Amino acid sequence: MIQGKTIICFASGYDAPPTSKHHVMHLLAERNTVLWVNFHASRMPTTSSSDLRYMVLKLRQVVSGMKKPRPNLYVMTPLVIPLPSSAWARRINRRLLIMQIRLAMAKLRTGPVQVWSFTPDVAYALGHFHEEKVVYYCVDDHASFSGYDRAQVLRDEEALCRRADLVVTTSMALQEAKAGWNPNTILVPHGVDYDHFSRAVTEDLPCPPDLAAIPKPRLGFFGLIRDWVDLDLLASVARSRPHWHFVLIGDADSRVNIGRFKNVPNMHFPGRRPYAALPAYCRHLDAGLIPFKINELTIAVNPIKLREYLCAGLPVISTPLPEVLLYADYVELAETAADFEMAAKKCLGIQDSFREKRRVVMSQETWAGKLEQICASI
Repeated sequence: MIQGKTIICFASGYDAPPTSKHHVMHLLAERNTVLWVNFHASRMPTTSSSDLRYMVLKLRQVVSGMKKPRPNLYVMTPLVIPLPSSAWARRINRRLLIMQIRLAMAKLRTGPVQVWSFTPDVAYALGHFHEEKVVYYCVDDHASFSGYDRAQVLRDEEALCRRADLVVTTSMALQEAKAGWNPNTILVPHGVDYDHFSRAVTEDLPCPPDLAAIPKPRLGFFGLIRDWVDLDLLASVARSRPHWHFVLIGDADSRVNIGRFKNVPNMHFPGRRPYAALPAYCRHLDAGLIPFKINELTIAVNPIKLREYLCAGLPVISTPLPEVLLYADYVELAETAADFEMAAKKCLGIQDSFREKRRVVMSQETWAGKLEQICASI
């Protein structure tokens, strides 16, 4: 593990539910100083209520200044103009961003600087902080997200890859796509917060009240509810099997109309729940769901929730994503509603004794182990 460094981390919102960037930076902050830069100008905002709320939130974070949510980790939200397609806005944003980071670094720097970026469009900032190493940690096919300028993202991403000392990819598709831009590109699949999610197996956690009000069997999902989640697939199964209850935990943005499922009484959308509470939800679910549509974006996805479900002992039903196929011994695959029904029947018939087996399989896939592999390659 590297230590004694000052790490500038470019990543999306720190206050979002924990993902790979949170787990990695929290571990690095144990032996280094981390400046997390809330980077938020890659997608063109819309006039939707969710985007407007998001912009108001970001403005409040800018005004409130730098935060220190845990030892050695600082979070700053830079002031930028949210117009990524505007050439003049991009020029102003670049100067603003570099200036604001330099001011923060004057206060925080404790050792040699490294830049770790989880976003693809920061190559222009490199060289301004006397950094000794640059790591691009690529977890998604960013160019395929809705609302992004695909051509611009790919140009920015290529520039970052070519200037990075190390490119880390989390799926086979990403590895194949980025290796041509940088020979120092390695595949490191996601890890799991093992101690946290294994509590669903090892502890008698009480059922959260909102979940207790929903009859069993409960098939659950947690994460962002976005346009890549196939809600229509779940609704089809829910209508066919009215005694099965589908619980989708997480935020849905304005581009996903969950209101159209109000007439499906066994589909439940309780909203986002605290990360600390997820093991309790997992303990009282009967299966974990990964109902992702198969498209250019999801082909490159390596869903962290797969490992979290398995670590929590849950049987898993997933659409046939390439990275999920590697765990076919522990996952029931379903592409159609009929497939899904068959997979759910099988999962609901599995005895609880298999929960421990799934948990043990995940004990070798911790975030600490993944980070050790990355640090050894820097």
